[in-house]
Amino acid sequence: MLFISLNNISCGINTKTIEMSAKPTCLIVASASPQGVSAASFHQSFSLCSSVFNLQTATPGGKPIDFVGVDESTARWVQDFNVKPYATPAKLESIDGARYQALLLPDCPGALNDLAHRLSAPHPHTLHLPTKTCLCSGTRSVRAVLCHRGPEVDFSGYSLTGPSVFELVRRPDFANLPLVVEDFVKDSGGSYTASQEDAVHVVIDRHLITGQNMQSTSLAVNNLILLSNAK
Repeated sequence: MLFISLNNISCGINTKTIEMSAKPTCLIVASASPQGVSAASFHQSFSLCSSVFNLQTATPGGKPIDFVGVDESTARWVQDFNVKPYATPAKLESIDGARYQALLLPDCPGALNDLAHRLSAPHPHTLHLPTKTCLCSGTRSVRAVLCHRGPEVDFSGYSLTGPSVFELVRRPDFANLPLVVEDFVKDSGGSYTASQEDAVHVVIDRHLITGQNMQSTSLAVNNLILLSNAK
């Protein structure tokens, strides 16, 4: 059993409680860029995982999570979340990835701007994870979770999904996106698959779980839970 270490991390989590618990540990990584984090995706992810995992949040620089797309269904939850200890994320640069059994990236519109660099090996503040760590990523965070492996990303033999071109073109910043997930996966040797726009579509390949869009969040996270329990 691996436990979360709070050395040099101030996130308000009681270490004694964690060590006595039989729960696996899961790190939720969120973007800190102005484009923010999808409130609906984060809400679903956190709610599903909170009873199964010991959770910790982390962002680049430990910056506050800026939720976007807050509506009537998420406003109260976001308000309650922001006053709890885990609303203060740990610095991603200080995280020891080897201490976690699972890594979860909810849908983050800003992931392509900061997480893709923070989780890629050429960056001086890389989050290194054991090879068999369960990875779950939703839509725009897919590229970030793919890049933790090394400077030469090789996904030969892996099947993945992510937002399709038809879904990406609806974004107002489409012309400025640093990459298209489908092209990146194929260029890295992986196999990309997608369903029609806004359809629920999740791909599970060994310890890697990827979701095509926000609608796929719940199914992807539930499979992360099943996969973690089976280990």
